[in-house]
Amino acid sequence: MATTVLDPTVPNGAIRRAPWRSPADQPAYARPALLVITVLAATLYAWGIDHSQYHTFYANAARSMTENWKAFFYGSFDPGNSITLDKLPGFLWPQAISARIFGFHPWALTLPQVIEGVAGLLVLYRVVRRWAGVNAALIAGTAFLVTPVVVGLFRTAVEDPLFTLCVLLAAEATQRAAEAGRLRPLVMAGVWVGIGFQSKMLEAWAVLPALALVYLISAPIALRKRLAHLTVSAVVMAAVSCSWMLAVTLTPAKDRPYVDGTTNNSAFSMVVGYNFLNRFSSLGISAASTGSISATQGGGHGGGRHGATGALGAGQNVGGRYGVAQNGGQSGATAPSGPGTAGTGQHPGAGHRGTGGHRRGTQGGFGGASGSDSASAQPFGSASGPRAAGAAQQAAGQQSAAGHGGLQGYGGGGGGWGGDQNGWSKMFGSSLASQTGWLYPLAAIAIACGLWWRRSKPRTDRIRLGFVMWGTWLATYFLVFSAGSVGGHTYYMGVIAVPLAALAGGGMTLLWHAYRAGGRRAWLLPGAVAATAAWGAYIADGFPTYLPWLAPAVGVLAVAAVVLLALARTGVRSGGRLALAGLAASLAAVLFAPSAWAVQVFNPSYGSSGMGSVGPSGGRGGGGGGRGQSNLAAGRMGQSPWGGARGKGTARGGGMGGFGDSGGQLTTQQQKLLDFTTAHRGSAQYVFATTSWSGASPYILAKGAEVLPLGGFTGRVPFPTPRQFQQLVNSGKLKYVLVSGSSRGMGAMFGGNADSTTSTTRITKWVESSCTLVPASAYGGTQSSAADANGSPGPGRGEVGATQTLYQCGSV
Repeated sequence: MATTVLDPTVPNGAIRRAPWRSPADQPAYARPALLVITVLAATLYAWGIDHSQYHTFYANAARSMTENWKAFFYGSFDPGNSITLDKLPGFLWPQAISARIFGFHPWALTLPQVIEGVAGLLVLYRVVRRWAGVNAALIAGTAFLVTPVVVGLFRTAVEDPLFTLCVLLAAEATQRAAEAGRLRPLVMAGVWVGIGFQSKMLEAWAVLPALALVYLISAPIALRKRLAHLTVSAVVMAAVSCSWMLAVTLTPAKDRPYVDGTTNNSAFSMVVGYNFLNRFSSLGISAASTGSISATQGGGHGGGRHGATGALGAGQNVGGRYGVAQNGGQSGATAPSGPGTAGTGQHPGAGHRGTGGHRRGTQGGFGGASGSDSASAQPFGSASGPRAAGAAQQAAGQQSAAGHGGLQGYGGGGGGWGGDQNGWSKMFGSSLASQTGWLYPLAAIAIACGLWWRRSKPRTDRIRLGFVMWGTWLATYFLVFSAGSVGGHTYYMGVIAVPLAALAGGGMTLLWHAYRAGGRRAWLLPGAVAATAAWGAYIADGFPTYLPWLAPAVGVLAVAAVVLLALARTGVRSGGRLALAGLAASLAAVLFAPSAWAVQVFNPSYGSSGMGSVGPSGGRGGGGGGRGQSNLAAGRMGQSPWGGARGKGTARGGGMGGFGDSGGQLTTQQQKLLDFTTAHRGSAQYVFATTSWSGASPYILAKGAEVLPLGGFTGRVPFPTPRQFQQLVNSGKLKYVLVSGSSRGMGAMFGGNADSTTSTTRITKWVESSCTLVPASAYGGTQSSAADANGSPGPGRGEVGATQTLYQCGSV
């Protein structure tokens, strides 16, 4: 007699299904379709991961965080724990853990973002499925998958991938909490927002209005209890959010790194002033009194005007990181369009002329050589000079090597309509709309119909609450980015792509049901498809040299969709195959154009940039119309300005998500310098000090060397002070100093080191007058080869480079 053995993990009567088979309550195609979408997402995000590149600034901290756990916790820029990043370190913790497991490689830092992207897509699917059903979730997942900025985001080693995943998880937890009025999942939502805060700081809190409204309106419990639950969740959220800042604040300054971006060594100043209030300087908001480095940043309605495609005018804001203008100055005259050109203009705040690129594409740095003769090629700019305008020109067929960009020029971004990446209408400009905004019309129609059609439903109505949540989410972030600084940071838009994709799924489903029901509402579906396709064709038409057939193809699909839907509606077979064909054509019409951008990650001519952009740049009014074969990978310039090995000059698509040299290897001269200082450091705590973080970067990335960078990211941070620096020298903790002209250029962009008041400038002058110059021959260098030691082209005086000089301080 046969004996039946029951699997204790499977309830009686339950049938174990293969992972590719849909649950009983879902259509048979649901699970297979989701698996296909997931595999496609993983492929898009991970394609070319073996060619990843380091983010030149953040990767230093990731390397330092793998060297010791103190650096891991504080997010120290250098292994010696002298100074932190100018951001909270949460987004780097997964990268550092990955590097500890797999070794420090560019792909190991990219891998966590790939995982976060796939997880984010699955969470979005889950949230939309519980809100509007399987079909809506599949459409939302597909829309999310083919949004260009999403593909670029999850290939990029920056803050936003983890932040985007966290706010999605918070939305999912809030959704569960609102269904039954439960406190526990609502508290978990607060925890996820708090973790998102560790990644993106106060931007994570912008999702709170959407989540709070959902629970406040729909939870099936008394109002007093809803308010109490929200209060508890808010307390937990604030505690998780502020935990790192409190830990830093309560730790004595002598026992932790200095907090970058501040004048008072305060984590709160870094978060609230440097990384938040500075973003809204165009609204008249000043961070000067917060103890932060106050760098006036463009954006909003008061930002400076743009240069040409791929340009960075000196008066152009770049979002607080890459070449910030002072006092919202204009970028000056628009430069001729085309690859490698840059907007130039007199900078009213700092009094120097800036350029967006370098003549030879060898070392543009952050916005190029600021007014210097291009032969000197100072990586972060220098004082103005008569040959400033000429420094902006490049040879034909080369990309401007301006800083971390190589993408839409940090604010110029292709001219474009609607102010492009400046002004209140920047979200409709070609640079951002082509990466994010293909579904604007569909989302707007979905919100209006969802709220109006279900206005008489009970307050707990699930469908209406979904439109409340996604609509509030979209409106809040749309307003924040419109008012604040964006610059060339396309990856900021990932959090906008989330509600757009969800509304696309929920909206198409809602409009389809209305279409099937008949009446006047039935015509809103073809109307929404026509409007969205027309907008998509308009965006595509702004890039005339990129797939010139794309806009006509979108138009043909839209016409086919509208005709099929109209015939099915007016014919005798309104619910048959004709209507389904019209629905399929509708989805193709609204998703075809962004898909054409997203798949460019497979094309070495375009690829993706370290700023989260995928596909062509340029656009309407920019004259570029596409990156084409002439563009270089972001950060893989003819010569790395931060002292990495010389770039290969490869096509832009060859790398992904990074900015610096992909190999992380020292040049021969750099290695000789490091060997010399290491051998002669004695008991010194630091191998040597550098007058800019860029000077320290190659040694940290390649070797994890304990190099002391001065001045923080901007060069204006008063750490160490001249007195503290001299104490380090007198106590024997520091013996060698590598003086770099690049530190002055970076400070000038922030209105800093151009004068003699900053600590770094005063220390530099003291070193030059009080310490002993070390000739290149002392460590095996020559006058002809020394210029290569820190990536500086041109002849030198026998020092480390044309603008690099090694000094020995203290007793000789």
